[in-house]
Amino acid sequence: MNPLVPLLILLSLPLAAIGLVLYTDTGVEPALFFASLKTFITLGVVAIGMSFAAMKLSERTKH
Repeated sequence: MNPLVPLLILLSLPLAAIGLVLYTDTGVEPALFFASLKTFITLGVVAIGMSFAAMKLSERTKH
């Protein structure tokens, strides 16, 4: 299993709670909420991709 999956789950729980508060708050612009959500998803995908590439590279160098 990718080592970033448990870390991503652990980080997602408090960020989801904060996001829910931001989304339901009437003083926060909805575009700001969606921009932060897109940024978090993009950075998560990049981190998972880098971890996967490092895992494959380490497997290849073991042989």
